[in-house]
Amino acid sequence: MAIYELRTYEVVVGKMADVVHLYQTKGWPALSQHPERLVGYFTGDVGALNKIVHLWRFEDDADRRAFWAGVFSDPAFMDFAKDVRPLFVSQSNQLMLSAPWGPKP
Repeated sequence: MAIYELRTYEVVVGKMADVVHLYQTKGWPALSQHPERLVGYFTGDVGALNKIVHLWRFEDDADRRAFWAGVFSDPAFMDFAKDVRPLFVSQSNQLMLSAPWGPKP
Protein backbone atom coordinates (compact mmCIF):
# COMPACT_ATOMS: atom_id res chain seq x y z
CA MET A 1 0.00 0.00 0.00
CA ALA A 2 1.37 3.42 -0.96
CA ILE A 3 2.20 5.97 1.69
CA TYR A 4 2.18 9.73 1.29
CA GLU A 5 4.47 12.22 2.96
CA LEU A 6 3.14 15.72 3.50
CA ARG A 7 5.96 18.18 4.23
CA THR A 8 5.12 21.69 5.41
CA TYR A 9 7.74 24.39 5.79
CA GLU A 10 7.00 27.69 7.52
CA VAL A 11 9.02 30.47 5.90
CA VAL A 12 10.47 33.47 7.73
CA VAL A 13 8.04 36.35 7.22
CA GLY A 14 9.19 38.48 4.30
CA LYS A 15 11.44 35.77 2.83
CA MET A 16 8.99 33.87 0.61
CA ALA A 17 10.31 35.51 -2.58
CA ASP A 18 13.83 34.37 -1.66
CA VAL A 19 12.63 30.82 -0.95
CA VAL A 20 10.68 30.66 -4.23
CA HIS A 21 13.75 31.87 -6.12
CA LEU A 22 15.93 29.20 -4.47
CA TYR A 23 13.41 26.45 -5.29
CA GLN A 24 13.22 27.63 -8.91
CA THR A 25 16.97 27.90 -9.44
CA LYS A 26 18.42 25.16 -7.22
CA GLY A 27 15.81 23.05 -5.42
CA TRP A 28 13.58 22.02 -8.27
CA PRO A 29 16.44 21.26 -10.69
CA ALA A 30 17.81 18.81 -8.08
CA LEU A 31 14.45 17.33 -7.04
CA SER A 32 13.06 17.05 -10.58
CA GLN A 33 15.33 14.06 -11.07
CA HIS A 34 12.61 12.10 -9.21
CA PRO A 35 9.29 13.35 -10.68
CA GLU A 36 7.45 10.04 -10.27
CA ARG A 37 7.26 10.47 -6.50
CA LEU A 38 6.17 14.10 -6.30
CA VAL A 39 2.40 14.68 -6.24
CA GLY A 40 2.72 18.47 -6.01
CA TYR A 41 4.12 21.63 -4.48
CA PHE A 42 1.87 24.31 -3.04
CA THR A 43 2.24 27.79 -1.54
CA GLY A 44 -0.27 29.53 0.70
CA ASP A 45 -2.66 32.04 -0.84
CA VAL A 46 -5.06 32.90 1.98
CA GLY A 47 -4.37 32.30 5.65
CA ALA A 48 -1.01 30.50 5.80
CA LEU A 49 0.79 32.88 3.47
CA ASN A 50 4.28 31.95 4.60
CA LYS A 51 4.12 28.18 3.99
CA ILE A 52 5.40 25.81 1.34
CA VAL A 53 3.74 22.41 1.26
CA HIS A 54 4.69 19.40 -0.81
CA LEU A 55 3.21 15.95 -1.09
CA TRP A 56 5.20 12.86 -2.06
CA ARG A 57 4.01 9.33 -2.90
CA PHE A 58 6.05 6.23 -2.02
CA GLU A 59 5.41 2.52 -2.40
CA ASP A 60 6.30 1.90 1.25
CA ASP A 61 8.55 3.18 4.02
CA ALA A 62 11.64 1.49 2.55
CA ASP A 63 11.03 3.30 -0.75
CA ARG A 64 10.63 6.59 1.15
CA ARG A 65 13.83 6.12 3.12
CA ALA A 66 15.82 5.14 0.02
CA PHE A 67 14.50 8.17 -1.86
CA TRP A 68 15.44 10.68 0.84
CA ALA A 69 18.84 9.02 1.37
CA GLY A 70 19.52 9.54 -2.33
CA VAL A 71 18.33 13.15 -2.24
CA PHE A 72 20.43 13.96 0.84
CA SER A 73 23.52 12.46 -0.80
CA ASP A 74 23.07 14.64 -3.91
CA PRO A 75 25.57 17.56 -3.83
CA ALA A 76 23.24 19.78 -5.90
CA PHE A 77 20.39 19.28 -3.43
CA MET A 78 22.62 19.84 -0.43
CA ASP A 79 23.88 23.10 -1.97
CA PHE A 80 20.23 24.21 -2.20
CA ALA A 81 19.53 22.99 1.36
CA LYS A 82 22.35 25.03 2.90
CA ASP A 83 20.90 28.19 1.33
CA VAL A 84 17.21 27.56 2.02
CA ARG A 85 17.29 26.10 5.56
CA PRO A 86 18.04 29.43 7.28
CA LEU A 87 14.87 30.82 5.66
CA PHE A 88 12.63 28.25 7.38
CA VAL A 89 11.10 28.76 10.82
CA SER A 90 9.83 25.19 11.13
CA GLN A 91 9.19 21.95 9.30
CA SER A 92 6.55 19.30 9.87
CA ASN A 93 6.22 15.94 8.18
CA GLN A 94 3.17 13.71 8.19
CA LEU A 95 3.00 10.17 6.84
CA MET A 96 -0.46 9.28 5.56
CA LEU A 97 -2.31 6.44 3.89
CA SER A 98 -4.81 6.92 1.10
CA ALA A 99 -8.42 6.59 2.25
CA PRO A 100 -10.16 3.42 1.05
CA TRP A 101 -12.57 5.52 -1.06
CA GLY A 102 -12.17 8.25 -3.66
CA PRO A 103 -9.44 9.03 -6.16
CA LYS A 104 -5.86 7.97 -5.67
CA PRO A 105 -3.19 10.61 -6.41
